[in-house]
Formats: sequence, C-alpha cells, structure tokens
Amino acid sequence: MPRAIPTQLDDDAACPCGQAAAYGHCCGRWHRGALRLQAPTAEALMRSRYTAYVLGLHDYLLDTWHPRTRPGGIEATPPALRWLGLELRHAASTGPDAATVEFVARSKLDGRAHRLHERSRFERVAGRWYYLDAAG
Repeated sequence: MPRAIPTQLDDDAACPCGQAAAYGHCCGRWHRGALRLQAPTAEALMRSRYTAYVLGLHDYLLDTWHPRTRPGGIEATPPALRWLGLELRHAASTGPDAATVEFVARSKLDGRAHRLHERSRFERVAGRWYYLDAAG
C-alpha cells in the first residue's frame, strides 16, 4: 500500500514531487523565502505546484496561476485526500516564454484511487513562470 504524504514537511524530508532532492532544496525553496515564486522552468513550477497541492498551500497555487486564468479561490482539500505520487511524462518549450508539461498525479480519496493525467500549459511573464491552463 502506498504511504500517504504528510501535510507538513521538514526541509530534510523527501520532496513529494519525486525528485531525489530533499524538500528544502527542491520545491520548498520555491514555496518560501527569497526564492519564493521563482521556479526557473515550467517543469520546476509544475513540480512545486503538485507539492503545494500535497501540502495545501493554496496561496502559492493562486500566486503561480496566470492572472488571465486564475480562479477566485481554491476549494478546501478534503481531509481524507492522500496524494500518492507524481509521474512526469514530458516537458517541452513551445516558444521563448511558453512550455507544456505532461504529468500523471495519483491520489486516493475515501478508499478510491484517482489519476489526473494532464498536459499543462505554462507562460513566462516578466521572467516568472505561471500555470496557464490544461491544454486541450
């Protein structure tokens, strides 16, 4: 049975995004401190957004959502939801300030497994990457 990822992490804990680095040297650096919101690539931003979903960092999710498509808010995470893993399928530049990242995120809610397979679009504005939307 896959282990559930805790909703708070020490900097030395394994990062939920699946990279080999510890949280503090991986997604944690984009979540807080001097580098907050400064993910250097669309892939790094996508991984940090997955980890933000795992940790319930809704402010980070909204702050990294493109202003053109950003919702007014994000629904509260159901307490029984457990994120189980992220699989990066493909990341590609689609222009000087545009990229796509295809991934599969697995979760479990009330004993039922769920799988989100998405090809996300990202756009860089004034040097900063934003999640735009799911490609059609």
